[in-house]
Amino acid sequence: MEKKIKKTISCAEVSYDKIDVTRNNNYVPKIGDVALFEVLEIGKHKTVQSESKRNVAILKGDFILAAFANRYATAQFEGYIPEQPTEILDILGAGGAIGLVKSKNAAFEDIEPTKLKLVGYAINNDKEIVNTLYFNSTKSKFRGEVPNKAKVFLSIGSTMDSGKTTTAAYLARGLKQSNKKVAFIKLTGTCYTKDKDLVYDCGADVSIDFVNAGYPSTFMISKEDILDIYQTLLDSLAAEKPDYIVMEIADGLVQRETEFLLRDPEFMKTINKVVLSCGDSLAAFWGISFLSDLGYKPSIIAGRFTMSPLLIEEVENRVDIPVKTLEGLMNEDIIDILDN
Repeated sequence: MEKKIKKTISCAEVSYDKIDVTRNNNYVPKIGDVALFEVLEIGKHKTVQSESKRNVAILKGDFILAAFANRYATAQFEGYIPEQPTEILDILGAGGAIGLVKSKNAAFEDIEPTKLKLVGYAINNDKEIVNTLYFNSTKSKFRGEVPNKAKVFLSIGSTMDSGKTTTAAYLARGLKQSNKKVAFIKLTGTCYTKDKDLVYDCGADVSIDFVNAGYPSTFMISKEDILDIYQTLLDSLAAEKPDYIVMEIADGLVQRETEFLLRDPEFMKTINKVVLSCGDSLAAFWGISFLSDLGYKPSIIAGRFTMSPLLIEEVENRVDIPVKTLEGLMNEDIIDILDN
């Protein structure tokens, strides 16, 4: 039977003329290159997020349209775009990020990545390989301009899974109590809409991420490119005239892209307040110290550790920064802390 192609969210906005099988053995893929893959063996990923944002099941023999990308995920996979023509590849992320796994968390010690076979590259009428970075995408050069002079609140975390997305979502909910317009940006990460959808569901008026600028992933791209993504996303919000922008940077404080953004003075000039999420009390103390060395003090401490009253007490007894649970982030006094 003729099998349908399952188009992933990583290349939802692209179209192509046909699949070219002649370059498989002599072309080295780049980030954003779109290709057709056949599922060879189901491993960690049993579903992919489709262009409609629905998670669709994949089975051996299925065909998926996806994009080459790198991935950094301390709790899951570390993976990279191959440096030479490669036929057998791995699903790095459910949003359709494809590459080769280099390392994985010990929790997946006995679980292999889902294996794919490169069928061919998607090409346009000019026989050019379709790439998400350049398809119908207008990029802005970074100039540090924030639309509507909105105040930008940066949600960062000590590590992956420290709670920064949930913090951002509930913070957006709290800011909406002021009846002002709230936007959300996820600046870095790997394509998957769960995070920006959560913040939107919690009350943000508009929620966008790096995929809206054409990138299936930001891991291992240059600081200049990330700053341009930032400006591109800011410019796309101009028509919305936001009063507040809650922005998340993925992963932890010392992750490559996160750290070089925190160390960039021009980027930090656009940030009004920093909200730090942590998994435990020691992470909170270290995170405060790390940011202090850079010249910044978080306005709020939040994150997974606030699930424990004992951990909250440990932190509150030792720092003079407000500690907020999810309920606290939604409280109307959050405006008094951030909007001054």
